[in-house]
Amino acid sequence: MSLQVHIGCLGLATQALVRDLHLAVAPGQILTLMGPSGSGKSSVLAAIAGTLHAVADGAQALPFEGSVRLHGQELVGLPTSLRGIGLLFQDDLLFAHMTVTENLLFAVPPGPRAQRLADVAQALNEAGLQDYGARDPGTLSGGQRARVALMRALLARPKALLLDEPFSKLDATLRDQFRSFVFEHIRARNIPAILVSHDAADVADPALVVELHTPD
Repeated sequence: MSLQVHIGCLGLATQALVRDLHLAVAPGQILTLMGPSGSGKSSVLAAIAGTLHAVADGAQALPFEGSVRLHGQELVGLPTSLRGIGLLFQDDLLFAHMTVTENLLFAVPPGPRAQRLADVAQALNEAGLQDYGARDPGTLSGGQRARVALMRALLARPKALLLDEPFSKLDATLRDQFRSFVFEHIRARNIPAILVSHDAADVADPALVVELHTPD
């Protein structure tokens, strides 16, 4: 279930943020997008996810010319909810008014409640948080919240995962632990992933690094 992205032009023709970019990520691979601020890394993720309108923050969304294919299916034109792509950000974005279990249940596809709860219990066990389901997210440590956020993204059963600097707000020790945790779960689920980072230590595979540059 490979992810193939071609960006002919992202931005105005006279002032493109990204141009002529080709990405190909096989199942279980993690491609890293690197580059300085303003080079378009997060905008590339938004183009893949179909959220360019959201990152525009009220302004006109960046024009996008290209294609995004996942397992052979063209995604351009589909709403984000139908693309089968999971997202993980710098902030965990957990719902403060829900328990940890309720946060995770929110992501589980519809089905018998007993099975959905079993899926959540398994996710908590994988994250080493089997006794934390009833807790308020605000009582968790940064590393625990990060693990819950990842498990929530994976419980939605994405066919690909996009990660926008998910390690940047963790201290050095937690960063190393959570990075390994994320990579292990991506490979175990055999889904393609694209990671945005400024830190070379975040690179999962040196052969899968694409450097973006700020427009001239």
